[in-house]
Amino acid sequence: MKEHSERVSNKNIKVLHGKPLFFYIADTLKDLGIFSNLVINTDSNKISELAKERYGDWVKIHKRPDYLIGDNVSMNKIISYDVGLCGEEKFYLQTHSTNPLLRSSSLMKAINYFKELFIKNEKASLFSVNKIQSRLYNKDLIPINHDPAILQRTQDLEDIYEENSCFYIFRGKTFFRLNHRISDQPYVFPLSRNSREYLDIDDLFDWNLVENILTITNK
Repeated sequence: MKEHSERVSNKNIKVLHGKPLFFYIADTLKDLGIFSNLVINTDSNKISELAKERYGDWVKIHKRPDYLIGDNVSMNKIISYDVGLCGEEKFYLQTHSTNPLLRSSSLMKAINYFKELFIKNEKASLFSVNKIQSRLYNKDLIPINHDPAILQRTQDLEDIYEENSCFYIFRGKTFFRLNHRISDQPYVFPLSRNSREYLDIDDLFDWNLVENILTITNK
């Protein structure tokens, strides 16, 4: 988590419906009771202090080195740094502070699914997606997943998956093999669009939308 954020100032520690944004996903992970540690990679002393105050020894802070600070630094480099410190034999669930609506039930289902996959395939990785069944075109307006001459019903179109960045599950060793959290033998975990779990806070519009949802649902 960065201290600096471009579109919403101090986004990660900004109070959302009663508590700092990053508390939402961290609380969800903590309440599951299955993770040995929560690792937070950050350049922010304030984030470190808040995390330690709330989660004690369960949280491990990886102070982000200067060469990994910046808006254009690849997340793969940051993950590589963290996995290098924690160990390649371990399993990781990587998520983001900007997904406050992600449910523990979905995470548990995904974790159990990954366990089943890994028994059969040690190179497996799992990541969350949105399943899209809409008529799509590329930049040249060439249909991607449909034939306008046939005009299939959208519910009959072949599924297309959009990576939504809510979570990734992988083994450290698998990551280092390709330097990527999505392995060459990946599986997907679709999130229901009706659940709004996939919503990611990127700008002020997203912030206000999620805040209104939390107010209505009183999460």
